[in-house]
Amino acid sequence: MKIGAFLFGGVEMSDAGAGPPHPMTRRFDNQACWDATLQYIDTAVEADRLGYDSFWTTEHHFQYEGYEVIPNGILVSAWIAARTQRVRLGAMFNVVTQWNPLRLAEDFATMHNLSGGRGILGVGRGTVPREILHLNADNISIGSTDNPDQVADDLRNREWFEEAMEVVRRSLTEERFSFTGKYFQLPVAGIPDRGKTVTELTLVPRPVYPFEIWQAVTSPPTVEYTPVVDHGAVFWNQHPTFIKRMWERYGELHEQHHGSNLSRGDKRMLVVTVRIEDTHEEAMRSARNGHDEFWKFLGPYGWSRGYMGADGKPVAPGLIPTLEQSIDQRTILVGSPAEVAEQVQAFRDLLGVEYLTIYPHLVGDPYAKAAEQMDRFMNEVVPLVS
Repeated sequence: MKIGAFLFGGVEMSDAGAGPPHPMTRRFDNQACWDATLQYIDTAVEADRLGYDSFWTTEHHFQYEGYEVIPNGILVSAWIAARTQRVRLGAMFNVVTQWNPLRLAEDFATMHNLSGGRGILGVGRGTVPREILHLNADNISIGSTDNPDQVADDLRNREWFEEAMEVVRRSLTEERFSFTGKYFQLPVAGIPDRGKTVTELTLVPRPVYPFEIWQAVTSPPTVEYTPVVDHGAVFWNQHPTFIKRMWERYGELHEQHHGSNLSRGDKRMLVVTVRIEDTHEEAMRSARNGHDEFWKFLGPYGWSRGYMGADGKPVAPGLIPTLEQSIDQRTILVGSPAEVAEQVQAFRDLLGVEYLTIYPHLVGDPYAKAAEQMDRFMNEVVPLVS
């Protein structure tokens, strides 16, 4: 397996947990957020030392609450690349609706080339309306359980995202390109330039090394899209039954559109939260506050839609699960090294997982805990998995 590590990049919190304070009442100052960024970078260096295949940043904006304080994973990854030797660097995810697609392509290509081909282009449609609506000139937002227009917003977001990704792919791979769609016309019509009219564009720089695109997959429409355009699919925070259904559908569609017979684990990635301690009881105690803070923060954005109800269907939006519920849903692997290895092995047997990324830094944790968890997973869990 290729093992990755993914961190939100949040501020350490002494009061994480299910109760007060309310997420929006916390306010960390600029120095605390910057200190978290530096510790985040140090953790990436540790991932390289431990032999991880990949380290995944994230992109979020305006979060004075301290949950995610890295606004530009590509820029941070360029600095990480200068301090590391082997680890590949991606983002879970660059929120495409918060970028001009040409700037996203340029920035990624620059980081990828500077790193010697270690960049991975991770893309997603977003989570937080507060972020997207201040960074997208077309008034594109994203659905969430506290957004009453979520259905219409989601459809427009998907349209915009898919057009933008067509622009990104063309600009990264074609010497000359143009594009006309509902949201984008490139080049803009009628621009004079030194006696001629601009009819095509050329991105400078483009990648000089092969590159991969990976996309968050949380819904049936996305699993219908990703294999067609040859994006890798990333699955996280979903019941294994739902993942298996989409995992296999991805393989079927990829073969139909590209004529390739993928192995069970090709071009699909599983992300799992882990908490490893010497005993199951200690792991439960250690995981609870960070788990509960995670869901206190993200539950209102509909993240529990991947959980399965008693009827076998997705639960209603807005669920704030307990740690026990998340363990039952198998979105977090908790226990001794042997217990966690057994749960990883079950996913290997179910899906044929070849790309596994762990989330080792529960919300509010010290960064030293993330480094410890990465060490224990690589050296105590992975050797027990066949």
